Amino acid sequence: MMPRCRLLLVLSVLSVLGLSGLEARAPIYLAFVSNNAHEFWNIAERGTLKAAADLGARVEFRRPQRGTAAEQKQIVEDLLAKGVQGIAISPNDAINQADFFNHDVASKVPLICSDSDLPEGSKRLCYVGTDNFAAGRAAGELVKKALPHGGPVMIFVGKLDVRNAVERRAGVIAALGDLESFAEANRVAAGRYPLTLGKYTVLGVMTDDAKKEKCKANAEDALTRHPNLACMVGLWEYNPPAILAAVSEARLLGQVKIVGFDENEETLQGILDGHIAGTIVQNPFEFGYQSIKLLHEVVRGDRSGIPAGGIKFVPHRVIERGNVTEFRAELRRLKGR
Repeated sequence: MMPRCRLLLVLSVLSVLGLSGLEARAPIYLAFVSNNAHEFWNIAERGTLKAAADLGARVEFRRPQRGTAAEQKQIVEDLLAKGVQGIAISPNDAINQADFFNHDVASKVPLICSDSDLPEGSKRLCYVGTDNFAAGRAAGELVKKALPHGGPVMIFVGKLDVRNAVERRAGVIAALGDLESFAEANRVAAGRYPLTLGKYTVLGVMTDDAKKEKCKANAEDALTRHPNLACMVGLWEYNPPAILAAVSEARLLGQVKIVGFDENEETLQGILDGHIAGTIVQNPFEFGYQSIKLLHEVVRGDRSGIPAGGIKFVPHRVIERGNVTEFRAELRRLKGR
């Protein structure tokens, strides 16, 4: 047993330092919260794990299984109660939950948005992810390439209360209508459908509450209601495979063009088979890695990594039949397969 005088001396030193030996060794505790449980986020989780290993941090990756804003809020509140020191999140219902993120989260711990952002003027430190308007425009360019003579187009996405969905939709509209700014394209996109954009007609935007089976039902309904439908655009990871299944079952492969988003294996196989024109892929590994790295730096008192304007774009890529095999091999390496 340590003599009382030595014990008092040790406690005195630790008191002056303001930390115990355990606290001195404790890793910084960070979290990344996705907006749903789809496969896209598996790659982002691998990025967070790599960052945790490189930095010696403790990282918790959480997925709302039902993909709802209420579930996401509960996850964040749970993390705060557990003492998390920084949170990266892809916010659901960013407009209606802005007060929660600003006042209940960002006022307590450093907050980074990844994949989808909060409205302008929020208290988050930084957005890390795709320039979704530019990526949506790239998807629109794929539509134009697949339909050089124009035709009716339908857009599919999980929800329109998520900023990345709004920006991608506006990007597609901008490309088809030769519009320059997000503000102009978003105003047009929020208007009355069908939209006539030169030789293209956007029939509507069908949402599915982030449910693949509902997206497939939407696609089946669109094919039935619009027999002249020429192209279907899926803006979230699970949308293209669901659309592909509906088009295949309707025996319309090749007749109805499909443009996708993200790197679902079924989407890549569809491109390889010639059934999907192409897809716009992001880099979710870097979403996870860079978000955790930046949070770790901020918690340690270093804010130099926050870019001017609070936005750190991770470049998107266009995947078509000519480069899908190479990309697929790269993706499997990232997944550790």
